[in-house]
Amino acid sequence: MDDDPTTEELRIQQERRESAERGAEEKASTEEDTETHRRRGDKAAYLREKLEERAESERSESDR
Repeated sequence: MDDDPTTEELRIQQERRESAERGAEEKASTEEDTETHRRRGDKAAYLREKLEERAESERSESDR
C-alpha cells in the first residue's frame, strides 16, 4: 500500500504553508520575524509552483 502523498496533495500543503507564512509576515512584531516569514512564504510559493509544473508534466505523460 502506497501512503505517499500525491503531487496535488503536496501542492495544497505548500499553498497552505505559503498562506500561513504570509499571514504571519503581516503580524510579525520585528523586522527579523517579518523577513523570516517572508522567506518561508517565498520558499513555499516556489515549491508550490514546482509542484504545479510537475502535475502538468504528469498530466502530459498520462495523455500519451
